[in-house]
Amino acid sequence: MEKDTKKLFKSLTHLSSIGLVMAVCIAIGGLLGLYLDRKFGTAPILLIVCFLLGAAAAFKNLYTLYKKMQENEK
Repeated sequence: MEKDTKKLFKSLTHLSSIGLVMAVCIAIGGLLGLYLDRKFGTAPILLIVCFLLGAAAAFKNLYTLYKKMQENEK
């Protein structure tokens, strides 16, 4: 394969994982919050907290993917 083609495939791989990273992080946070709310009886508080932590983790992972894409361009 040519160097440009390999670079294109690496970029496409990183871009295709963005949606998956966002969905998985937020879903895990939400499910963990639901579980903890049911276990401790704290209605929506832990769901909201874990959901926000999941969203923060998703954005951190997106930033990491962005940095990797920047390194691949060099």
